[in-house]
Amino acid sequence: MSNAELSRTIDPNKLAEQNASLEGVIALRSLSRFADMLLESDGDVSARLQFGMDAERRRIVEGRLEAAVVLECQRCMSPLHTTLTSEFALGLVVGDEQARNLPRDLEPFLIEDFQADLWQMVEDELLLVVPPYPLHERDECPAAETLEAFEEAGDETAEPDSEQRENPFSVLAELKKKKDGH
Repeated sequence: MSNAELSRTIDPNKLAEQNASLEGVIALRSLSRFADMLLESDGDVSARLQFGMDAERRRIVEGRLEAAVVLECQRCMSPLHTTLTSEFALGLVVGDEQARNLPRDLEPFLIEDFQADLWQMVEDELLLVVPPYPLHERDECPAAETLEAFEEAGDETAEPDSEQRENPFSVLAELKKKKDGH
């Protein structure tokens, strides 16, 4: 992919009519909502976008994003280095009515006055692929030993097998027997 910075504002209608491709990067720190989720906002998101028209003459953009990011592992609270990728297809719309009429395979992207904020589109797509609970792989997590010890301790204090446990309803069964015996 190109290392040139993507323009922030574009005319998506013109690009769709020209079947244009855009390729480049955006600094992660320039995407404030996304950068707030990261432990480190250094680096770039690489984007490859293809504008065009579908069979119904709708203006669309298909894209692929990739960003190496540092999130916080929710198990150990340590840095988690991962790569987020997104592949998407968007229908360019100017209002809610057009958005409702898009086929299921296209998500709407609202444009105003023949202008669109390309960085906002990229940021929205990145936000959609951030895991809700970022976690290291279990065997790679710095908290793995603590987690294993906790689980082992839980096994030792676990309740006995269900056959050995007293049925909580046995008292009710005894009362019923007494009532029926009278």
